[in-house]
Amino acid sequence: MGIKNFVHFEFQSLPENVSFARACVGAFASQLDCTLDDIEEVKLVVSEAVSNSIIHGYQNKTNQKIEITVTIYDDQTLEMMIKDYGIGIEDIEQAMQANYSSDAARMGLGFTFMQSFTDEMEVLSKPGEGTSVRLKRSFFKESEAFA
Repeated sequence: MGIKNFVHFEFQSLPENVSFARACVGAFASQLDCTLDDIEEVKLVVSEAVSNSIIHGYQNKTNQKIEITVTIYDDQTLEMMIKDYGIGIEDIEQAMQANYSSDAARMGLGFTFMQSFTDEMEVLSKPGEGTSVRLKRSFFKESEAFA
């Protein structure tokens, strides 16, 4: 599977950069053959991943770095990698359960939303080293589904 296009960028862990990340990834993904609803779902999962990095990974410290790499493959698959260098996740399985949050004021649905709107989700994390979330979603024309 060849790479058609990719982008990599990084930004500070400021809450206002959640909308920046959403807009950037949404604009990049719009070159795929997808609907506006598809783009909104992509933007939602990016928001959740970046918010998790800021709130949980960096515990709202605003002077840290978040990296995003987005790749479009020849087969119309979009892969998004969101990475932080924060505190990491002790128990990934527990963190991925619906309604679990390390912050009692939060609903704990971030990973649930990410799983719901992507075809694949992988979370890699080491305590004290940070977390990477890899999200993949395939887009293909209706006619290709029955070919």
